[in-house]
Amino acid sequence: MRNKGIVLGFSSALVLLLSAWDFVARPVAGPHGRLELAFLRSADSLPVIIGTYFTTAGRCAGCHGHDFLGQASIDAQGRDVNVVDDWRSTMMANSARDPFFRAKVRHESLVNPAHADALQNKCMGCHAPQGMHEERLLGHDPFTLAHLDTSRLGMDGVSCLSCHMQSEATAGSFFSGELEFDSARVYGPYSDDQINPAIMEFFVRYTPGFGSHIVNSKVCAGCHTLITETADLDGNLTGDEFVEQATYHEWLNSVYSANGTQCNTCHMPRINDGILLAAEYPFLNPQSPFGLHHLVGGNEHMLRLLKQHKDTLSIPATDVQFDSTLARTRRMLQEHTLDVSLALVDRTTDTAYFSLRLDNKAGHRFPSGYPSRRAFIEFVVLAAEGDTVFKSGMLNGEDEVEGHDSPYEPHHDVITSGGQVQIYELVMGDVNGDVTTVLERAKEPLKDNRLAPVGFTSAHFAYDTTLVAGVPASDLDFNRNAFGEEGTGADVVRYHVPITGVPDALRAFARVWFQPVPPGWNAEMFSHSHPDIDAFRDMLEASDRLPSLVASDSLFLGPAGMPERPAELVRVHPVPTSDGWVSISATGSARIELLGVLDARGARAHAPAQRNSFGLRVRLPDARGTYLLLLRVNDTAVIKRALRE
Repeated sequence: MRNKGIVLGFSSALVLLLSAWDFVARPVAGPHGRLELAFLRSADSLPVIIGTYFTTAGRCAGCHGHDFLGQASIDAQGRDVNVVDDWRSTMMANSARDPFFRAKVRHESLVNPAHADALQNKCMGCHAPQGMHEERLLGHDPFTLAHLDTSRLGMDGVSCLSCHMQSEATAGSFFSGELEFDSARVYGPYSDDQINPAIMEFFVRYTPGFGSHIVNSKVCAGCHTLITETADLDGNLTGDEFVEQATYHEWLNSVYSANGTQCNTCHMPRINDGILLAAEYPFLNPQSPFGLHHLVGGNEHMLRLLKQHKDTLSIPATDVQFDSTLARTRRMLQEHTLDVSLALVDRTTDTAYFSLRLDNKAGHRFPSGYPSRRAFIEFVVLAAEGDTVFKSGMLNGEDEVEGHDSPYEPHHDVITSGGQVQIYELVMGDVNGDVTTVLERAKEPLKDNRLAPVGFTSAHFAYDTTLVAGVPASDLDFNRNAFGEEGTGADVVRYHVPITGVPDALRAFARVWFQPVPPGWNAEMFSHSHPDIDAFRDMLEASDRLPSLVASDSLFLGPAGMPERPAELVRVHPVPTSDGWVSISATGSARIELLGVLDARGARAHAPAQRNSFGLRVRLPDARGTYLLLLRVNDTAVIKRALRE
């Protein structure tokens, strides 16, 4: 009897085991069973955390990350375009890990300790939105840096649901991180009849559907317009407010908001390839167009720092992923941000008169966003033998611009000496009208001459959040045309260069650089000591702090003062090049000699050259980007630009 019971028990256990195996092995609306899917979807470094309202990107990666079968998230050229891997090495993904952000929040808290919890909670609304808003929706205490250290939802940064769960009804109406979410709803760019909602509902308990705000700038508005309260030097709130950043409203006050160019037009470029959205579900219909989740801006410096310290900061991204994001960032800066054009206005025996026109191509001001960011112009004139005749805007050994006045450099329309430099920036003033880098002390802009976008006017309803400051009325061409009409998105800087005793040929070079974390911004913060501040100081000192080159132009003048532009002396084609080969040919009988090739950061690059009957043929390095060809044409130095796709 006992043996019979054992046999029956064993048989029952076997039946249960086989039933369980049948359950986990049974296909789930696709070719793979639950066990197989669980295995495939666990092979990632992203954490899977499920909160009451939100979940981390690791949970989304199961379907929308890398497809091990090579079917989903593959474009027409066979490239993996999955949204998770493109996102994970961006500033958005690492907004909560960003050591500059953490140091600055700590600095603000040390300056006004009575406001620390409220300050930190406000900052977390955008830098750690899922962690902060999860606690807010649960009715818990303010979400602070102490909470962030133990919150996996918060450390996920601007994660998938930070955008895709935002309420369609309120997007574009709430700012300063005061985001509103629709519980258990996930919005995307495809109509409801294009998708199969049952899969997401079954696996992650979210109902997907179309949201017009996902393909509209409104989804960016909640964080990219931030208004802070003003405190006096004793920490007392004054009732004033300060616009810390207003990128969304800058876009509103531009031609782009009227012509249908959205934030994601540039920051999430769309492709028309049909993309299968979910891994392991090959029967789904491919969707088009598809928004690449590149999510890049211009902060190349901080991306390099994050890559360098990714292990210390526990960033779940590879060097290759960071390199891709860095390359996209450089392309954004150099191809979609700014055009510059240098011209000779006149030359006398003692002065050369130059004009440099800058045209903003971005859909917002440049620079935009956090107020530490600035752009400056380096302008250099050399004599025929290479001696420096004039220089303005050179960096010194402390990463500061030479000639930078204290407390800040004024806006210039005309520059006549090397002690003057054009810097485009926002300078904050406190209640006493003194310069401050403490955000809560900011009351008004002392200077905001950042380049306006095309279509920007002072008559627009959003101008009160995007106003220009510190640009003198005498600068008649700042965002104005020859008739005084606003909206050009341009500025012209004039250089009057003394050249007494320099009768020979001249070479002039203009370069615009972007510097997101200048030393003057950090000085006030670094006067305090805290592990968060000290950690960022150490990382910053160990980082490559070179500013990013945005745009450049050059001009060559013969002894008689007649300009000879590079385009008139030599031609480089094709631009851009897809296979890396460019041909260099000269007009007439001009002689061409290749002196070298530099990458966009000024480092010498290996580029083999071949001479042919038309001139030269040069093979650019494999890395995509902009390269500078250093040439000698008829004993005249020439710099030409080439672009490798």
